[in-house]
Amino acid sequence: MGSYQAKPMEMETTRKWYVVDANGKTLGRLAARVASVLRGKHKPIFTPNVDTGDHVVVINAGKIHLTGGKFKTKTYKQHTGYPGGLKSATAEHVHKKDPTALVETAIKGMLPKNPLGKQMARKLKIYAGAEHPHTAQHPESLAI
Repeated sequence: MGSYQAKPMEMETTRKWYVVDANGKTLGRLAARVASVLRGKHKPIFTPNVDTGDHVVVINAGKIHLTGGKFKTKTYKQHTGYPGGLKSATAEHVHKKDPTALVETAIKGMLPKNPLGKQMARKLKIYAGAEHPHTAQHPESLAI
């Protein structure tokens, strides 16, 4: 008896849509659950080399919660590639500039760093407010 291996073509018809309300949720706990659903680890047919995950819509990303003093002390760093090109910003500054950036960075950091991970990240939709344009897909609520 062999193990089941999911085929990429059969996954296109079985993907579900989930909506997650981030209002008051802790960033890391939300990101871990959403990354798991994007990867497909919640399904019994999970295959590491195939994108078996579902689509996830995150709403109210602007109302995310960080524990402790992380909102003022957590820094996000980026290097331009030039000498002296290190740029850093606190979570508070990043949140003011783009409310969805904190959630997107946390979730994408938990996905594989390869082409398969990029494919999984394309199924993630994040909105700062409570409205989203994906009602035609009939998304189910995902409890965090």
